[in-house]
Amino acid sequence: MEPKVSKEFGMKIGKLIEGSNFSREEMKDMFSKVLLNRETEMHQGAFLAALTVKGETVEEIAGSWDAIYELDTVKASPNISQPLVENCGTGMDDVDTFNISTAASMVAATAGVVMAKHGSRAITSNCGTIDILEELGVGVECSPEVIVKSIEQAGIGIFNGMDSQVHPTALGRILSKISFGTTLNIAASLANPVCPQYGVRGVYSKELLKPVAQVMHEIGYKKAIVVHGLAEDGVRGMDEASTLGENYIVEIQEDGKIDEYSFIPEDLNIERVISKEIAPDKDRRKEALKMLSVLKGKEGGAREDIVCLNAALILYLMDYSAQIKDAYLQAKDIVASGEAIEKLKEWVRTQNVNSEQKLAKLNSLLEKI
Repeated sequence: MEPKVSKEFGMKIGKLIEGSNFSREEMKDMFSKVLLNRETEMHQGAFLAALTVKGETVEEIAGSWDAIYELDTVKASPNISQPLVENCGTGMDDVDTFNISTAASMVAATAGVVMAKHGSRAITSNCGTIDILEELGVGVECSPEVIVKSIEQAGIGIFNGMDSQVHPTALGRILSKISFGTTLNIAASLANPVCPQYGVRGVYSKELLKPVAQVMHEIGYKKAIVVHGLAEDGVRGMDEASTLGENYIVEIQEDGKIDEYSFIPEDLNIERVISKEIAPDKDRRKEALKMLSVLKGKEGGAREDIVCLNAALILYLMDYSAQIKDAYLQAKDIVASGEAIEKLKEWVRTQNVNSEQKLAKLNSLLEKI
């Protein structure tokens, strides 16, 4: 049954259009109505668009997360003594790249970091995290119990943000009907069922660095790194650490202290590249082969460098190295060893309901490299 048009909700959308900000509780209430489908689809779309165009405050993002986590996220608790870590980007950036954070998470997991990822299929790009992992053989529509088992046994797992087994109420419905970035790129991506307390997050805008770090602290992260990298023109930005231009970092500590700094590729002895060298392939199978080539230590060059840089931020965050530069070299050694491929195979074995068939698929791809 179609919800009736709510004049009160419409007035609040009008206030967003005018630039008004809402409190955390007010935003939680508004987002709850969207998630529970209590407003018309016209109002829901207008609300998401108006909030995105206005620009979300820390309170508004936190309130959105409150609603999503409380009403539309399964809860899970891996039986593991090590801290859980996640890494992802918001999307909506100006530079079209391959799935850098996906490959970086596998490098970090190979080093021993326990990665509990949360991602989605492509919305604004050609191939999202879930899309590429599905191509590689990871089970992306598994029950939360299977994913938790993968985190416990393989040290890496991913929750599909568009799967009703993970978000049973609304996210899949909403995300399947939009093709532009919204507040969901920030708030929903933070609604990880296992609530990691450590994370590296890329954002599409320099202005989001501090607000997103503050949101992460507000919702329970102990330590986090938020990054925005520039393209070679110094204008366009990306939701990853960049080997094309300068990187801006906000690092938040357990006491809430915020450190802000920046670095350029040359500070890590990384040779700068241009955007087309890290662009994705339109063919997902070819893209999967390229990622496997990086993880196997056979790619070299621009793709390997940017994967290792982003893995380095995870290793640095988790004190595997005292400096980002040292962490980058550690990531390079892991890639050169080819051990990340074994980690991927372990992931495919554990996060699957039909592991033998999916392993055969992965091995078939590996034979072509």
